[in-house]
Parts: sequence; structure tokens; C-alpha cells
Amino acid sequence: MTQSTTPPEADALDRDDDDEADSGDIEAELHGKGERRVVITGISGRLGRLLAKRLHRDGRYHVIGIDRRPLLGRPRDIDHVQVDIRSKKARDVFRSGRVDALIHMGIMHDPRDTMEERHDFNIVGASKVLEYCQRYQVPKVVCLSSANVYGPRPDNDQFLTEDAPLMGAQDFPAIRDLIELDHLASSFFWKAREIDTVILRPVHILGQVRNAPSNYLRLPMVPTLLGFDPMVQLIHQDDVVEAIVNALEPGVRGIFNVVGPGEVPLSAVLRELGRRTLPVPHPFAKPFLSALWKVGLTSFPVPELDFIRYVCMVDGSRARSQLKFAPQRSLKETIRAVVLEDEV
Repeated sequence: MTQSTTPPEADALDRDDDDEADSGDIEAELHGKGERRVVITGISGRLGRLLAKRLHRDGRYHVIGIDRRPLLGRPRDIDHVQVDIRSKKARDVFRSGRVDALIHMGIMHDPRDTMEERHDFNIVGASKVLEYCQRYQVPKVVCLSSANVYGPRPDNDQFLTEDAPLMGAQDFPAIRDLIELDHLASSFFWKAREIDTVILRPVHILGQVRNAPSNYLRLPMVPTLLGFDPMVQLIHQDDVVEAIVNALEPGVRGIFNVVGPGEVPLSAVLRELGRRTLPVPHPFAKPFLSALWKVGLTSFPVPELDFIRYVCMVDGSRARSQLKFAPQRSLKETIRAVVLEDEV
């Protein structure tokens, strides 16, 4: 299921603004002198805000956010530059002062947006911020991808390593941008060898985030596929934040699957949440869900059906050994995060 935070429904900013006229404003805004200056794109999303608060509490980082949405509840010593990442104003964040790390989380995944709009925001935006990192010698880049890039398939190995092919787009066009972004970051890893680039591929993120897995588990009547009960891997949003923090350590580089406390059948997750289920025969599931989607009665996209049909589990041993990451939240805490934090 697609992991992400949906950007705002707002007018696109003018990406051709005169950057010379605005650079002074950017310089004035970036006033912090923390030990390490970390830029977070997509900071205004729920996961971005959690990460910003975590780094703020740490004391070793000065956080600078780039997002075209306002940053709700922003502490005074976190800088927020409210611009589109494709704009020339975003470049001034990198040009106007030292940046020690970029955490790229500014990804659009709203399936109701057009493919053209998603592609332009996701791929053009990512290309630009990676270009700025190389041009202005940012020593660390962390890109948040997803284990969904591997794709749920009937012939998947039990636990996929980071070397497995990214097959998610074959049956799920909406994830194509995420795979292209992953490839873009992987190419950057090899091209810009002077930069420690980290690509994180977490499994289904649960918590207050508004993504497909959490939205699905919040449904009062959860559709399931008759005869299918795949094993799933889940991770708490707080554990994802800790994995990102670990990735900021100097010298850490590479691609990492990020897994939670274990594997569990989908049916067990639904029982833990006390959800009623609606078993639907697979041949009728797509037209049924499509009809609900068209009239706005579900937030669960039709292409996500394969995630409740087939297995897509990954091996997290590389993150354990090289990233020194281990999830702190139990499986029960992770599952119930969608309920406990639903209204946060």
C-alpha cells in the first residue's frame, strides 16, 4: 500500500519567480545555527512533522522545512520555507547557507490527482533537490521510498532483499512515480559518490499518517478478498522516524529495507482492531470497489487490492546490521496506532 503524505490542494506557486529578488528573504528566514542543518521536504505532512519534532528534541540539528503547505504547530526555532520544491525559491535554501543533510519526503501520492500532475511534482521536484545537493555540496541525502516498490506478486520470494527487482508498477500505475523516484535516487547514489546517499524502503506504515494502509484499517467495514489472507509486515510511524534519524549518521550509505516487529496474517490485524469484514469474491472486487471509489464511499484505491491478495514481504537484516535499526514498538502497539492516534 502506498506510503506517503498527500500535498495540499493549493494553487501551484510560480516556479519562474525571480530568485535574485527573493534570496534575501530566504537568507533572513534561515537564521538557525544548529550543529547540523537538515532540510526536510514534505515537512508539513504528518510523518514530516513527527520527524521535525524528533530532530528538534535531539538538540544536534537545526531543521529547515520546505513545503508549499503551512507547518502547523511550528516551534520558533524550526525554519519553514513555504514554497513549491520545483520553484527557484527552493534552490535558495541550499544556496543561501550551509546544508548538512537533505531528507526528501515531499512526494505526492493522491490517486485522485492526474498522472501528469503527480509525475511533475514527484520526479521534477526530486530531480531538482538532488541537483541542488550536488551543486551546493550537501554531504548527506536521505530519500524515503517504500517496500511497495517490489510489488505484491504470487511468485514473490518469502523475504525480498534490496537487490530484488522493483515490480510494483506492473499492476499498479499509481506507484510508478515512486519506483522512478527510487531509481533516480539509486542513480544519484552512484553518480554523486562524494555524497552519502541513503534510500529507505519501509513496509506498511501505521499511525496517524493518512496513507493507504492506515486508511484501509480505519474502515468500519473492511473489504477482504474471499479465499485470500496474506501475511503482511507493518511498522509504527515512530519507528520509521527513528530509522530516518539513524540514516543521518555520517558514513551511512546504501539502500535499506525497513521492517517492523514481525509478520502477521491480515485477518489477525483485523481481529485485533475489532473490524467487521466484507469478504468479496475476487472477480467482483474490482468493479465493486471501483463503484464505491467513483461516488466517494471509499478511500481505498482499486489497484491496492493486490496488497490484500498476494505477499510482499522484505528482509530487514541489512538495516539491522548497517543502519543499527531495530523497531521499538510491539506488533500490538503498531496495529493499534491507527486507532489510538486516528484523531491526532
